[in-house]
Amino acid sequence: MTKSPVTLTDRARQFASGTLSRAGHALHQAGVHPDTITLAGLIMVAIAAVFIGSGQLALGGVILILGLPLDALDGAVARAMQRKDSFGGLLDSTLDRYADGFIFGALGYHFASQGQQLYLVLAMAALVGSYGVSYVRARAGEAGLSVKIGWFSRLERVAVILLMLLVPPLLLPGMWLLAVGTNLTALQRVWYVYRATQQKM
Repeated sequence: MTKSPVTLTDRARQFASGTLSRAGHALHQAGVHPDTITLAGLIMVAIAAVFIGSGQLALGGVILILGLPLDALDGAVARAMQRKDSFGGLLDSTLDRYADGFIFGALGYHFASQGQQLYLVLAMAALVGSYGVSYVRARAGEAGLSVKIGWFSRLERVAVILLMLLVPPLLLPGMWLLAVGTNLTALQRVWYVYRATQQKM
């Protein structure tokens, strides 16, 4: 069986595991439900998207940074409460897709309002690629395969988005990187699943 390599997201979670565990226990003791944190994270992204769509890219980036801890804390609280049901994971994955839509939709709206057709096409391509990355993982999971590989998993995408929002000269190369990288990652995962299934035969 092809072994899935450790991703940047996995390494980041391992690095912050101690801090997240303590924060998760504290929030659980305070009566905070993980689903509430997940919803709060989406609200932060939606607020950031409003500013991004209006052309205030740096402010939108700052708001996204402020909301980043929520993306990890919901899982930490779920572990602290020893949650058994699978709804939390489904909600988190679903709202992550909405978050992708908010961000790339806001970028697309901003580019369209500025008459920047190339940027708009890149934003739409990045959105399609982001959905492709998560879709392949979800369908592979139904077949019993854990697929986390790829150059542009969620953490890498977020890092590029933040950099290009905060540093204007990086906007165009960042959009190209996201448009190409996300779609290549989706194809990379398809190839990984193909190889894994062939080895099972």
